[in-house]
Amino acid sequence: MLALALPATDLPALRFRIQRLAEDRPGTYRMIDASGHVLYAGKAKAIRTRLLSYFRAQYPDDKQARILHAASDIVFDYTPSEFSAALAELKLIRKHRPPFNVAMNRSKRYGFLVLTDESAPRLVATGTPDRLRGRTYGPLPSPARTVVAARALSDLLGLRDCRADMPMHYAEQGDLFAEPRRAACPRYDFKTCLGPCAGLVAEAAYRDRVEAAAGFCEGRALQPVDRVVHEMTSRAEAADFEGALRWREKFEALEWLLAATTRARASLDLLSFIYRDPGSQGDDRIYLIRSGEVRACYPDPVSPLEHEMFAGVVAEECARSLPPAHRVDAEQLHERLLVLSWFRTHPEAWRRTTGLTAWQ
Repeated sequence: MLALALPATDLPALRFRIQRLAEDRPGTYRMIDASGHVLYAGKAKAIRTRLLSYFRAQYPDDKQARILHAASDIVFDYTPSEFSAALAELKLIRKHRPPFNVAMNRSKRYGFLVLTDESAPRLVATGTPDRLRGRTYGPLPSPARTVVAARALSDLLGLRDCRADMPMHYAEQGDLFAEPRRAACPRYDFKTCLGPCAGLVAEAAYRDRVEAAAGFCEGRALQPVDRVVHEMTSRAEAADFEGALRWREKFEALEWLLAATTRARASLDLLSFIYRDPGSQGDDRIYLIRSGEVRACYPDPVSPLEHEMFAGVVAEECARSLPPAHRVDAEQLHERLLVLSWFRTHPEAWRRTTGLTAWQ
């Protein structure tokens, strides 16, 4: 009886091929199983060094070794630079959805708020906003504080937090209910939910609260804060210091959320420029980045004609109106996170950026 599973391929032969064929250049690689499916997609600044590290990993403790044992082949492609490798890796993951690339490993450090597109919308704090449809706000720097802020805002505005498949009925549908109506959870009795599950609120009134939540997250309205300040000062004047402390905690949660969403919008606005990316083999590229999304990529213009042609591309892109920042699909979201992470971890890259207007 074998103590360890046998690898799916001849590992010494595969290692020999990598040693002879792979170069230490930026690129992407794919681990392929016997049926041709992609098990894992990755990137590396030095492809040869990264791939050979898989053969030094210990099975079954190391994830690298487990991937290698399940693979029958390794396919790699070179890219002009590490930045282009990161973009290419993202495309590979979106295309193949490899089982070893868990949740794309990109949004765990951040929190997001999603105001869902449902008959009775919810305000959901999540680390994987691509699993929900709705208006997305973030990235926010602390997932834990995002949960606290979402709870405070939902309670103040009376938004539901029940399951997505909970049947919703508004007050206009009164013929569906037998008296007396009763909410499905105690939040209605605690006055922290308007009770759309039991037809205890009109649809227009509930939608007004949803828009108030959207207005707060987008920095257009401060309606919930007014109530918190009033309650906090009233409790303090009545010497109810414990109650005042609870309202102060809500105030601090909303204050943090307002600052965090404002910073997120500002960060997105800053990520609009032309980025010149030097290639490892002289294949320099130029990227048109707008609101954190790569809109165009060309070889670095050298001649006046190439400069003028790229200026036309920039002018055409700037003439297009941008969709609301909170309306972003999963593909755009992960690209925004990648670009944001790149310029945070590579501050020297900022020196190779140029404003969009400079090219027009």
